Amino acid sequence: MRPESHDRHKCSHTAVSVDDMGRQGATKTVGTTTRDHLRLLQWAASLDGERLWAIEDCRHLTRRLERDLIAAGESVVRVCPKLMADVRDSARTYGKSDPIDALAVARAALREPDLPVARLDGVERELRLLVDHREDLVAERTRIISRLRWHLHELDPGWTPRAKMERASAFDAVAAHLGACGQGGTLVGRLALRLVEHLRVLTLEIDELTTEITERVAKVAPSLLAIVGCGALTAAKIVGETAQVSRFRSKDAFARLNGTAPLPVWSSNKQRHRLARTGNRQLNAAPHRIAMTQARMHPPARELLARRKSNGDGGMEALRVLKRRLSDVIYRAMLTDQNQSSPVPA
Repeated sequence: MRPESHDRHKCSHTAVSVDDMGRQGATKTVGTTTRDHLRLLQWAASLDGERLWAIEDCRHLTRRLERDLIAAGESVVRVCPKLMADVRDSARTYGKSDPIDALAVARAALREPDLPVARLDGVERELRLLVDHREDLVAERTRIISRLRWHLHELDPGWTPRAKMERASAFDAVAAHLGACGQGGTLVGRLALRLVEHLRVLTLEIDELTTEITERVAKVAPSLLAIVGCGALTAAKIVGETAQVSRFRSKDAFARLNGTAPLPVWSSNKQRHRLARTGNRQLNAAPHRIAMTQARMHPPARELLARRKSNGDGGMEALRVLKRRLSDVIYRAMLTDQNQSSPVPA
């Protein structure tokens, strides 16, 4: 099967055909609309042999191309940018261009037989979009609260606002204090009141997103929510970042993605492992939150940590073991949720 590889850009896609030995053939550059993708399919159909489309995994740029190719019945795999870069760096000649990058993608696809297969987006992407948007709004609210605190300190250094400023009651207290101290009419006071109103709007939207995420994740991940310490937002983060657990061949492959698979760090004759710093760090944060919660209130987790520490492990080593076991629990729960959910037509 001959790979047709693509180097992606915002306004163009470059395709290169290669044979089974990785020798470059024809090259084609098209735009990024569906009509351009149909012309690319016609060009590929004019070539001999079976086709396998290998696309560099940058889905914010290639999602439309993947969707059009899959709708046309084509086979599509995703190539990690790191694999493409490694192949390009190992070439006999130096240089960087769209055809060179596309050729590197194709050769990486020939070298790696178990690349992830592209699928149409489903409920996982919807949850990820909602979670990412909510996190952006929370970060914006935090930034505005920091600015508001400085304004309040300038207006009245002797008054200390509440420690938690993410609530409507805290906004009411700030507005009432500005009115009582007579600073609401000054420029800094007016700016502070505007920030308070902005915070009210942001908080209302954040609460609405939280409610929607909670309702959605309760339908698609009940087994995940049953894990001690896994709330609705954490479950939504796991589902969105995993993007279908069935694409992993085993629980160990899933652990490599979420960064809980231990890394060997042997020194002399001493064999030990440490926490991985690789994998999807957004996904890694979810089992870490669950582990920290269970370490505080879940008896089996507390017993595990105590047993590991009594055997000579440090705190981080014991936590690594707990996170690795939680990764297996999360993997089994997601498989259960996926098997119980009814298929949704694309």
